Amino acid sequence: MKKTLLVLMLVITSSFSNENKREIYKDASAPVKDRVEDLLRRMTLEEKVGQMNLFVGFEYLKTTKPWLTVEQLKNNSTNALYPGITIEDIAKWTEDGKIGSYLHVQTLKEANYLQSLVMKSILQIPIIFGIDAIHGNANAPDNTVYPTNIGLASSFDLDMAYKIARQTAKEMRAMNMHWTFNPNLEVARDPRWGRVGETFGEDPYLVSLMGVQTIKGYQGKLNSGNDVLACIKHFVGGSEPINGTNGAPADLSERTLREVFFPPFKAGVKVGTMSLMIAQNELNGIPCHSNEWLMQDILRKEWKFPGFVVSDWMDIEHMSDLHATADDIKEAFYQSIMAGMDMHMHGDHWNEYVVELVKDGRIPESRIDESVRRILEVKFRLGLFEQPFADENQSLKIRLCDEHRATALEAARNGIVLLKNNGVLPLSQDKYKKVLVTGINANDMNILGDWSVVQKEENVITILQGLKMIAPQTNFDFVDQGWDPRNMDQKKVDEAADKAKDADLNIVVAGEYMMRFRWESRTGGEDMDRSDIDLVGLQNELIKKVAASGKPTILILVNGRQLGVEWAAENLPAIVEAWEPGMYGGQAVAEIIYGKVNPSAKLPVTIPRSVGQLQMIYNHKPSQYFHPYVVKPSTPLYPFGFGLSYTTYKYNDLKLNKTKIGKNGNVKVSVRVANTGNRDGVEIVQLYIRDKFSCVTRPVKELKDFARVALKAGESKVVNFTVTLDKLAFYDKKMNWQVELGEFIVMVGASSDDSALLKQSFWVQ
Repeated sequence: MKKTLLVLMLVITSSFSNENKREIYKDASAPVKDRVEDLLRRMTLEEKVGQMNLFVGFEYLKTTKPWLTVEQLKNNSTNALYPGITIEDIAKWTEDGKIGSYLHVQTLKEANYLQSLVMKSILQIPIIFGIDAIHGNANAPDNTVYPTNIGLASSFDLDMAYKIARQTAKEMRAMNMHWTFNPNLEVARDPRWGRVGETFGEDPYLVSLMGVQTIKGYQGKLNSGNDVLACIKHFVGGSEPINGTNGAPADLSERTLREVFFPPFKAGVKVGTMSLMIAQNELNGIPCHSNEWLMQDILRKEWKFPGFVVSDWMDIEHMSDLHATADDIKEAFYQSIMAGMDMHMHGDHWNEYVVELVKDGRIPESRIDESVRRILEVKFRLGLFEQPFADENQSLKIRLCDEHRATALEAARNGIVLLKNNGVLPLSQDKYKKVLVTGINANDMNILGDWSVVQKEENVITILQGLKMIAPQTNFDFVDQGWDPRNMDQKKVDEAADKAKDADLNIVVAGEYMMRFRWESRTGGEDMDRSDIDLVGLQNELIKKVAASGKPTILILVNGRQLGVEWAAENLPAIVEAWEPGMYGGQAVAEIIYGKVNPSAKLPVTIPRSVGQLQMIYNHKPSQYFHPYVVKPSTPLYPFGFGLSYTTYKYNDLKLNKTKIGKNGNVKVSVRVANTGNRDGVEIVQLYIRDKFSCVTRPVKELKDFARVALKAGESKVVNFTVTLDKLAFYDKKMNWQVELGEFIVMVGASSDDSALLKQSFWVQ
């Protein structure tokens, strides 16, 4: 009997030993779940905690200004410094398998090098590289640069959103990058905030649809070498800070959160995003980075989010040195992890302190395992264990290929909004033979927009270059105002004013400066928040002096937020909102100005006249303008959904297939849209809904559908929409999601402005 037991024990021991030796996690044919569990049980605590920490790439670390102090870096979002730690130290940690992720690695060579370091570790868990590929992989050199998100949203083109994201994913993987910190699904409701251009605008419905298509484009099925991980951000409320500045407190009711700010994130989770970034700000008195209600109750329990949550740039540390809700950094790490944080961006103390917190018994190792499972699952699904490197010889065959360049140009054309035109546009080369061009953005790479590094000059067409390309017979006289709006030269402004008198027509290209390599000179983009929305520096003076020549003067804006150009709107014959149009923005602007392309874009935000009108949004509550402003108008400079064309459109014959429905019904809406001009065009038809009477106050209108409709000159089409019950629902007095009985007003037209809308009603009974 003893001999039998001994043999059995030896067999069992041998079986366990063989099973332990079998590296299931390296078997690509094994289920991902099995691979994750096999790898997890082989990992030390130090290796697990290392998977939860992002580090900044070596080359990026070298760019940190040597005079920056640790205190200065606490309020800095562009530089990184690890006091007392060398690059050699970080390389050794990588070789030991104690670093699982890097960000701000901007070249394929460095990515492959860092991957080669981790391949020296025992378990060889590959690095996942994250980068802010916001509009193409523009934050790395030699990649296609598309228009920023606000320009993409102006096109109302969901197919284009998918296409850009899909192409971006391919270019990222060609550089061995796997994780983009995009889409930004914040609903932008304050133009003082510098990151408006990074968003899809002020409307939750539009932001949701654009975000969903972007996520689909990036991630595919998260099972191929052309897929990358999307990261929806920033959760939540950072786009309506109390003073307009990035990271300032947000004080928002649960109703506002659920009706305005949550829907895009909920849609992103539903469509399958596998990572989410928490917002920098505090929400209703609790830092988002330690907000258990957001990370556990809403994300995990209510929405069933399966992916991992990542912090923003050292914002867990700010719970100690800024928000003062944690005594020290170690306590901040504890609070954040226990609230639901999975990964830390970025810093050197994380590994040390989190290991101590586990060994001290404050954080269960099982809680660490939860986070590491989520991170490892993504690495397996992306195929990083099978393909940790990218082929340098193939990389540039994918990046900047002809197909991607063509998409960048098409997206720029579709995202440029014509705000005003008193007949001067499109320009005639025969009529305007001598044209003055001036302004800070006339001949600068700034058209690339925020989150762009300097690209090769041959891959960027500035506005001046585009004008010369499209109108080669025209004599363009250029007066360079430099690129810096804060330090314009009065002599150059006066020179432009003098030369304007001799020109047939003048073009002023104004706006903001966004390029990150001159961080301290920027006026727009991340952390570039404003106390006003006027043009900076001498730009208004330049516009007025050039216009005083008496010659037709066109204003072109290059910017990432709404600018209150009220004087120009009242006094100039034409204004073009180009946003941040990307690498071929100059060509697209010129094509529109000279009529090669008929503009079709519409505003995804409301443009106020001045900062004093804030908050200025189209979907406001009925009482917001019960008492109008005195002296100045209460109306916006330009409403949400507005944009002109070189042709004209007429809406008529709005029909509903029924005027009464039950709680299980829907309404078919149709409208006839006719191109009544002499040019082919694309009209963006918009459908809004208002609940006429309700138990709680509801917005005066909400966008619920839209369609891009191509119409030849003289052609008309019937455009059809379906209003389903979910588009009528809201939260009642007790915060129950429901559809109320009563009258609903359907509005269809060319913008959110009441004068542009046809109206019909139906009743839910």
